[in-house]
Amino acid sequence: MSSTLSHLECSRCGATGDARAVASVCGACGKPWLVRYDLSRAAQTLSRSALAGRRADLWRYQEVLPVERDEEIVSLGEGMTPLLDAPRLAARAGMRSIWVKEEGRNPTGSFKARGMSAAVSAMVRLGIRRAFVPSAGNAAGALAAYGARAGIAVTIAVPRDTPEPNVLECEAAGAEVHLVDGLIGDCAKFLRERFAGVRDAMDVSTLREPYRVEGKKTMLYELWEQMDGALPDVIVYPAGGGTGVVGMAKALAELRAMGLWNGTSPRFVVVQAAGCAPLVRAFEQGAEFAEPFANAHTIASGLRVPSAIGDFLILRAVRESGGTCVAVSDAELIEELGPATRDTGALFSPEGAAASVALRTLARQGWLGGGEKVVIFNTGSGLKYPQALRAVSRS
Repeated sequence: MSSTLSHLECSRCGATGDARAVASVCGACGKPWLVRYDLSRAAQTLSRSALAGRRADLWRYQEVLPVERDEEIVSLGEGMTPLLDAPRLAARAGMRSIWVKEEGRNPTGSFKARGMSAAVSAMVRLGIRRAFVPSAGNAAGALAAYGARAGIAVTIAVPRDTPEPNVLECEAAGAEVHLVDGLIGDCAKFLRERFAGVRDAMDVSTLREPYRVEGKKTMLYELWEQMDGALPDVIVYPAGGGTGVVGMAKALAELRAMGLWNGTSPRFVVVQAAGCAPLVRAFEQGAEFAEPFANAHTIASGLRVPSAIGDFLILRAVRESGGTCVAVSDAELIEELGPATRDTGALFSPEGAAASVALRTLARQGWLGGGEKVVIFNTGSGLKYPQALRAVSRS
């Protein structure tokens, strides 16, 4: 098997670009590039039967990933995370079938490992030796780890109140870490000013390069494989920058194009914190783009993203699938952390707890039918959120 990498295509205006050149965003409209493949060629070797004997990480889908030689792959064993049947969680929601995609089992404790494995591998292919990223926490830790693995110099900027485990793991991996007063947007401004005019460093911000989404999309490929060629009726996903939703929608389109899936699309449910819900607000207003969310605040640091460059892609995926967007309060998600963990045995993150709350809200409202098959994502390990765990222990 080998990659069928073809070209880049602008997600907004349709302009094309060279997948073998360094790229940030489309020069014509400033929107994200998406990586395209020769899917007719990929379909010749990518099948469920062929996957049975392949490596047990996300690089098993190499035909539709952005590397061309095995030696370019930078891996720590990411992907192929468990899909846990959760009957007690289902019973509490009045549902028949709920599964939890347990992304806390990734090497750096969150789904961010997927995207950074793909992005750093692409950097190796492109010959890039320096990278920087603003982060709410988990992306920083993942880039630090994969940069260390590849011997790439990494610079991180995170909000000053980022959970301490995220900061410590970055420092342990040798990254240059900056604590910035403000939110993730302030971190991005700090780094872009710092690296202005520097040509040999890649900005790995969400959707400001085309490769992180490629790693994230493998979450849907795994669901398709783990569910024996089927997909759930509903996917409930906590979204900050929303690359996971963009990636899963892209994977669904690729599976269709390769003739590997011809069913109805899962309905995507985007979950945000009530204190930072730009996508929820835009969805409710019928808007194509989401206005920045003022005074963003939430204990779920991964959801504290006031503005997402991929907003129109996320909203498009939700609407085209017949899905919806839900906001959850910090009080609700903290209250859910303990029960969700006890129901499943998986230590939920605040973001995963928000998804569980949203699921029960939609079931109570009748938006979900009791017999539907639902997958919720626990996007990271609760071990990375000591403040949230302490709040649970005091409640």
